[in-house]
Amino acid sequence: MPDRIRVACVQLTSSADKAANLEKTERLVARAAATGADLVVLPEKWNAIGSSEVLHAAAESLEGGESVEAMRDWARAHGITLVGGSITERRESHEKLSNTCLVFDSEGELTAVYRKIHLFDVDVGGLRYRESDAEEPGDEPVVARLEDWPIGLSVCYDVRFPELYRILALEGAELVTVPANFTLYTGKDHWHILLRARAIENQVFVAAAAQVGETIPGKPSYGRSLVADPWGIVLAQAADEETVISAEIDRERLREIRKSLPSLANRQAGAYRWPTPA
Repeated sequence: MPDRIRVACVQLTSSADKAANLEKTERLVARAAATGADLVVLPEKWNAIGSSEVLHAAAESLEGGESVEAMRDWARAHGITLVGGSITERRESHEKLSNTCLVFDSEGELTAVYRKIHLFDVDVGGLRYRESDAEEPGDEPVVARLEDWPIGLSVCYDVRFPELYRILALEGAELVTVPANFTLYTGKDHWHILLRARAIENQVFVAAAAQVGETIPGKPSYGRSLVADPWGIVLAQAADEETVISAEIDRERLREIRKSLPSLANRQAGAYRWPTPA
C-alpha cells in the first residue's frame, strides 16, 4: 500500500437474522469499495447480534464458515483489505465463543486473527450487559502487517483500556481499527472522547466502524462511525443511519506529528511499574 490510502467504515443496524445481515453488508461493502477505499472496516458482530442463543446459533469456525467465506470473497472481488469487524467464532474444545476480528487482504487471504480481550460485563443506563455469558476473552494483542501499513486490531470495549493501544503503537501500529457496538447511553458521552484520546496519545489514525440503532430490542446502539487522525481531528463521521464513510489518511501526517511532538519517543519505560495488588 502507498503512504496515502483511503479507509472506509461500514455502519450497520445488524439483527439476529444472519442471512439479512450478510445481504445488506455485501451491498455496503460494495458501496465502500466504490469510494476508492483501499481498506474497509466492518462493525462488531456485523453478521448476527442478539442473545446468547442467537450468538451460539450464528457462530462459525474459521474453516469454511459462511461469513468467513463471504468476507474472503468480498475482499477478493473488490481488491480491498477487509477488517471484518467481528463475528462470534466457535473453536474446537472451547465451551464458550470468541468475539473474533478477521483481516483479509486483497487476494482474499486471511492475514490476521484477533480475539476481543475485554468483555463488556457492565450495568449502565438501567440495562445489564454480560458478554461473558456466551464468550471468553482473548489473550493476545495483534498488529496486522498488511504490506507496509501496520494495523492494530481492537474491538469495542477494548477502547477503554489504553494499555492495549499503547502496546499496539509500540509494536508499530500506525492505524488502529475499532469495530464496535457501543451503547447509546455510554456512546453519547464517551465515544468521541475515547477514540480521539487513543489517537492522540498513541499518535495513530483510528477507524471505528459502529452499529447504529436498535440492534437488540430495548438496547440501542450509538453509531457515529468515524475516522480520526493522529492529532485527534475527526476526518469523517457517519450520520445516524446505515451508511458508509471514508477518508484519506496520509502517513506523512503521522510522521510530522510524531516528529514535532515526540511523546512516544519521550517515554521513560524504565520508570513505569505495574502496582502490586493489595
